[in-house]
Amino acid sequence: MLAVAGALLVGVPGAEAQESPTSRRNFVVGGMLGFADGLSLQGQFLARDLAPSIPVEARLRLGFTRLDPGSSSEARRIFINNATNGTPEKKGRVVDLDLDLLWPSESVPGDQGYWSVGVRHSRFRGNFRYVGGNEDFDVTSAHWGLGIGTESRFVIGSRTWLVVDAGLDWFPGARLQGHDTSYSPDGDDVNPREDYQYGDADDAINQPKWRPVLLIGVQRRLGG
Repeated sequence: MLAVAGALLVGVPGAEAQESPTSRRNFVVGGMLGFADGLSLQGQFLARDLAPSIPVEARLRLGFTRLDPGSSSEARRIFINNATNGTPEKKGRVVDLDLDLLWPSESVPGDQGYWSVGVRHSRFRGNFRYVGGNEDFDVTSAHWGLGIGTESRFVIGSRTWLVVDAGLDWFPGARLQGHDTSYSPDGDDVNPREDYQYGDADDAINQPKWRPVLLIGVQRRLGG
């Protein structure tokens, strides 16, 4: 037993070669900061060498972005009423969950270059508050979308890379909900204000549509 414990503590020659393809050395974690409709902070997890003969990686990315949610005055008219009293304050955020496949390409710059394509899920929330006007409400939406991009990796250590991601995401229109009113791309509106329609709400609110993405950060391979 002592001999076995000692071998586990100090390691034995050849042990590394016996690790399975799903060992920790095939996983990478990273953190990114940049622009995606606003200041964005993202964390990512990558699984490498998904198949022995196919050099494809899978990337799961969770992001949080602060952004301008849209026009305070238009949001008030479209979702609440035509009042003009109070001092407007606003803030917006988007939470994203992305899943991509990446494959290597010599056309992408860097020590290692990749093209990526995948699906997007984005949840938008814009808060509009009128100080002195007794109104404080959120406008929300949830979207599925698609994204394409590149990833450039530059070696800065034996298990560490400086990473630059660039891409473009697209989201089709989705229902906008605010207070007791909602507007839908298919015209199935709930309690619409006056003669407003989805196009008016969509113009007033900065929900995800076409979104350029530029991020820089660090990745580190797990294990030895």
